Amino acid sequence: MRTVRDVHARIVAAPAEAVGALLDRLGGDRDPLFPTPVWPAMRLDRPLGVGADGGHGPVRYRVDAYEPGRRIRFAFTGGQDGWHEVTVRPLTPDSCRVEHLLQSQLPFARSLLWSLLTRAVHGTVVEELFDNLERAATGRAPAAPARRPARVRLLHRLRWARPRAVDLPAAARLAHRAFPRTDFRDAWQMALLPGMPREPEAWEGVLRGASFPVVGRAGGEILLGRDARHLDFRASILVADGTVTLGTVVRLHNTAGRLYFAVVRRVHPVMARLMLRRVHRRMALTAPSAAEREAARA
Repeated sequence: MRTVRDVHARIVAAPAEAVGALLDRLGGDRDPLFPTPVWPAMRLDRPLGVGADGGHGPVRYRVDAYEPGRRIRFAFTGGQDGWHEVTVRPLTPDSCRVEHLLQSQLPFARSLLWSLLTRAVHGTVVEELFDNLERAATGRAPAAPARRPARVRLLHRLRWARPRAVDLPAAARLAHRAFPRTDFRDAWQMALLPGMPREPEAWEGVLRGASFPVVGRAGGEILLGRDARHLDFRASILVADGTVTLGTVVRLHNTAGRLYFAVVRRVHPVMARLMLRRVHRRMALTAPSAAEREAARA
């Protein structure tokens, strides 16, 4: 086993009491600090306090010690030995030092992975959390905001969530009513993350470059498509119930259409998933930060 230790600290030009009050909201429904939607949100099974279980993404932990406004220690669970904690220490009446310390015992293979990749990802998440903390506490953007190293950006792209196949939602009324007879339909869906737009118009980029005209709008749905001699095609972008769904309905006219679509239907699911996932990730990367969302609410 090898001990890994990682420390991040920042001086914040705000009273320790104000910074601590923000820290006490970690893991809550309106958490102003954890860097979502770029990274999986921190979630706890109860209000912040000793014994609360949760984590972010695959990282699981339990609140092991809690001093409101001053210190939170999380003990790793799920087979990992160690802990990480955040502390706030006053320096002057108008400034404080915030520190994040991680310490863990890892077997050789996991310690090697930590050195090569995990440390960089962990450090990026912590520094982006500090950016949110500084912005929320001072009302100003950090002078030197965190940057994502190339390997972190690559891992982020590779590990981004993938669309799941679903039945075409009943709320996609335009798609359901597009044709009196449908020869093919499918739908791919992803969860809307905090800060992502809830207007379907913002998601039209899913079909960017396809040059399909908009043929209908209703409620949270936009319908695009085109008619041809061999087949008619409609694509539905639906934003509802905390999800965005890309649905497709096709009506075939003749033998040429059936032969053509026999080839296209093998490629279509791959392209639909790729387009939705690409735009979903782009929306996350360009969404307002947790601190910016908190400022907008205030």
